[in-house]
Amino acid sequence: MDDLGVIEDMLQHANLIVTAREGGKLIGVARTLTDFSYIAYLSDLAVDVAYQRQGIGRELIRLTKQQLGPACKLLLLAAPAAAEYYPRLGFEYQPRAWMLPAGKDVM
Repeated sequence: MDDLGVIEDMLQHANLIVTAREGGKLIGVARTLTDFSYIAYLSDLAVDVAYQRQGIGRELIRLTKQQLGPACKLLLLAAPAAAEYYPRLGFEYQPRAWMLPAGKDVM
């Protein structure tokens, strides 16, 4: 997150961004890539540490889901520290995810 250019690209190319603010201060963000009908990839969910455990993440997800079509599935890859968070919100574990790391070519 030290590369401002990457952050700018992340925000510019997202289809759906939902934020939480307190007095103008950004305290949470949900960034999603989606077609709004079939699938939505919640690529980032972040809440300022000082504001966590207050339902802000849950509300960001709820507001994100509200913008999607009724049949649209919400998919995400959890950070290791957040893996226990998502089942409490109703997310179901899916073991068939694959990732090709940056810098590695298709074989």
